[in-house]
Amino acid sequence: MTYILLFAAIVAEVIATSALPKTEGFTRLGPSLIAIIGYGFAFFLLSLVTRVLPVGIVYAVWSGAGIVLVAAAGWLLFGQKLDLAAIFGLFLIIAGVLIINLLSKSVSH
Repeated sequence: MTYILLFAAIVAEVIATSALPKTEGFTRLGPSLIAIIGYGFAFFLLSLVTRVLPVGIVYAVWSGAGIVLVAAAGWLLFGQKLDLAAIFGLFLIIAGVLIINLLSKSVSH
């Protein structure tokens, strides 16, 4: 259940961050509400996850997965280009998240 909550927090953060360009500096109500509610929900879920897992591990996984997914959303939704260096950097982030989850003794498996 903990990892489901963490995944939901990541999805909420990605949705909120993807809505930010459409807020136009929080002058458009709809996208602004999506961003504010999405971030609020993401942080609420993170607070539940940190009851079980160490906050450093939770934040590393949440931010790493969020970075990769927001970059993918920018590419797919907004046509933002990713060069080879960006793709390699994203690969390293994915590798780090996998190492934490598969090999670290800090995470209960």
